[in-house]
Amino acid sequence: MTELRDKLILLVDDEPRLTTMMRMNLETDGLRVHVAASGREALDALREEMPDLILLDVMMPNMDGFETLRRIRLASQVPVIMLTAMNEENDRIRGLELGADDYVNKPFNYREVLSRIRAVLRRHYLPAPATMGLITVDDRLTIDFQKREVLINGERVNLRPTEYRLLYHLVQRAGYVVNHNDLLARVWGPEYHDETHYLRLYVTYLRQKIERDPANPVYILTERGVGYRFAALPTQG
Repeated sequence: MTELRDKLILLVDDEPRLTTMMRMNLETDGLRVHVAASGREALDALREEMPDLILLDVMMPNMDGFETLRRIRLASQVPVIMLTAMNEENDRIRGLELGADDYVNKPFNYREVLSRIRAVLRRHYLPAPATMGLITVDDRLTIDFQKREVLINGERVNLRPTEYRLLYHLVQRAGYVVNHNDLLARVWGPEYHDETHYLRLYVTYLRQKIERDPANPVYILTERGVGYRFAALPTQG
């Protein structure tokens, strides 16, 4: 648990019984906890406390979790895990599109939440290895892994940390199929071996940012039922 010790968690929920229980458990596992009972309190705490991760409830009065997340993302890239009682796929996708890193459905098992906190912190704060340098994919797309830059026609493309890690692991094995489970383990962690919807969603995000026509990709190719393949790279002279 040493990787979690002293990390500050901002817990945003308007249910006192839940926040009391969660705070006790998180502090027992070595985490520090600041509780906010509303979206506005969460935004104030974000500025004043500078948390390492936010646990954010969706269903709150006045300002719901989605609007709170939207405002958080205007100011910070701090990792956010949504806590939601809703099982609707559209609601989960909405949270991810607004910039959430993960979500956990209520009612939840505390150990599951702790596992997700550990996984999100690990992938957010540990950069992808930079064993590759400058790669010219074609006359349009250039990737510099040492500088963590992706350029389209010379213009930098802003990637989220998870998008960058996904691109790294696809390009690292360019020309070969990387299966779903391998990508999920490398990018998200072994806890996510069944979460193929994350992979589909983030492949879509990457295609929207780097492909000329995301509906007809030439860089990130789907091997249906197996995984994804980044197009073979030209020989680097």
